[in-house]
Amino acid sequence: MRKILTILTVTCSLLGVVSCQEDELDLKNPNALTTDQFWVTPNDAELGVNAIYAMSYKDGLWSRWMSFRLDLTSDEGFSQSPWIELADWTRFNYINYNFWEGNGVTWRDTYKAIFRANQVLANVPDIEFDDAARKQSILAEAKFLRALNYYYVGLLWENAPIILEPSKPDDLPMQSTQQEIYSQAELDLNEAFEDLPLQWDAENLGRPTKGAAKAMLAKIYMQQRQWGAAKTALDFLVVGEGANYSLVSNYKDNFTDINENNSESVYEIQFGDQRRGGTGEGPNAAVSSTRAQFFAPRGIGWSDGQARFWLVNAFKQELTVDGNLDPRLQHSLFYPDLFEDFGDKTYSRDWEWGEDEAWFRKGARDYKRDNEDYFSEVNWRLIRYADILLRYAEVLNELDMTADAYQYVDRVRARANMAPLATAYPEIGNDHDLFLERLKIERVLELSGESVRWEDLKRWGDLETQESVDAIAERDPDFKNFEIGKNIRLPLPQVEVENNPNMEQNPQY
Repeated sequence: MRKILTILTVTCSLLGVVSCQEDELDLKNPNALTTDQFWVTPNDAELGVNAIYAMSYKDGLWSRWMSFRLDLTSDEGFSQSPWIELADWTRFNYINYNFWEGNGVTWRDTYKAIFRANQVLANVPDIEFDDAARKQSILAEAKFLRALNYYYVGLLWENAPIILEPSKPDDLPMQSTQQEIYSQAELDLNEAFEDLPLQWDAENLGRPTKGAAKAMLAKIYMQQRQWGAAKTALDFLVVGEGANYSLVSNYKDNFTDINENNSESVYEIQFGDQRRGGTGEGPNAAVSSTRAQFFAPRGIGWSDGQARFWLVNAFKQELTVDGNLDPRLQHSLFYPDLFEDFGDKTYSRDWEWGEDEAWFRKGARDYKRDNEDYFSEVNWRLIRYADILLRYAEVLNELDMTADAYQYVDRVRARANMAPLATAYPEIGNDHDLFLERLKIERVLELSGESVRWEDLKRWGDLETQESVDAIAERDPDFKNFEIGKNIRLPLPQVEVENNPNMEQNPQY
């Protein structure tokens, strides 16, 4: 009781001091701006939208852990990390739903990006601009980035809150379905499309374009198997006003810091190595990717992520028109016969790993370094035109236009000097199922290790039946742990469920 009275006495004394100095306390601290102080000038708006982009550099998103969720959880990759709990999250062994590196940090950073987008969308409309077009494009960028993050919310967790206003600590948002999440992302993208440019000048490369908005719309429609809507979105990129993309002649240029933001890039994450202050919020916070550090072979990086060896064999099933190995293999994987097949060493080393081991090469810096670190400057091509062409072929096939789909697969194959699809596999004909099965392989050969395989497996329905999951398990034993109806989505962080009565844990968790 005496302690309480003492505190109260001190508090009353302080209140007396405060009352005498009230005017002084009304002074604004320039180092601790409030919301109403910040959102005033066009420059504030620019800083606000840039802060959304900055979330790509955080651990939970494209700097690191998103690769674990998409590449290593799919049948293309796995983990033998000595950190057992980390590796277990690529094996569908989810025990601690709050596990930070497996779940919590990606959830946090995704919704943090959404929060920053909501800040821009709530406050920028009230800012006066001399350049009205720039104001609209800032709002469009924020809508695109909010949609991009909601796409991955829907893909990974499926059932989660939709938040469209700046959040407050005591908010208890309602849980939404995957369809509702995708619908919101569609709305944002359609609105963003109207005010985004077809292309940016050299000073603004990396910002989304009309083409990027249509590409994201296509991805969303395809995940919902809305083939007609997907075709309309892809039409813009392939045969419409936005058909200003092309495949680069050198496949390798899509995975190094050379020739970034090229004609094949629809949307890519801009990385750099000029700042090395970690992934916090300080002025020197890194703008780098750490993927290469975590996916590099043992003795070169942390080696927490590996490629399944079946990928190597997939590349060797068909030779080029000149009788050589598919050149995409050289730039996709490190594997035991890399030197024998192409004359390439692995980070300047002779092979010193297992006979049946392989590692992802895309995004690695072996072309100029002998090791990796946490500060890779290699941009991540989140969407490239080869993916768009293969998606267009898939959509046409689903719309009973199989004969028309061949040409778009052939454009991708031609760059790798592979024979036309009808010549190499005449038995396919116009059979929908045979074409789709071949297309699944074509997407692996072109896009392996590019964070699209998980969404592909979900879209194709390959994770919905025990028969198809068993087939996947033959090439990826981790899928023996996969439970139908459960592991198709991640568990929600348990702390979110416990702290919000409006949320329920995902089914079977």
